[in-house]
Amino acid sequence: MDLRSIANAGIQSVNADEIVSVLRSNGYTMGAGARQVPSYAAPAVGPAQVQALDGDELKQIENLNVQGSIRGIYLRGVLAGVLRPDGTGGDVVKRNNDTETWLVVKVLETWPTWTKAVIVLQEP
Repeated sequence: MDLRSIANAGIQSVNADEIVSVLRSNGYTMGAGARQVPSYAAPAVGPAQVQALDGDELKQIENLNVQGSIRGIYLRGVLAGVLRPDGTGGDVVKRNNDTETWLVVKVLETWPTWTKAVIVLQEP
């Protein structure tokens, strides 16, 4: 039984899914002045449910020093924040016709078919 699909169907009348682009981090290259430049795989496009975080979720990120616009995102597939052993930075989610860039800063839940993560709006 796919409980995620059942729950998502009920949410659609209140907060419809939106189409987002996800760019998976695949490390970095070295730029001018030996500066690390993030590198991403080709974008994957699909539906996502973006919501506000509840109090318990905000407590989970309070020591991350995250400021600005913060949201939770439910997405089919896998998202990742910074994975230092792998040398990868956070994945990026593009919203609103790719006009907004959101960085994955923490994964709250990960399941075989979907992930819930915290995303933070990045300055243009």
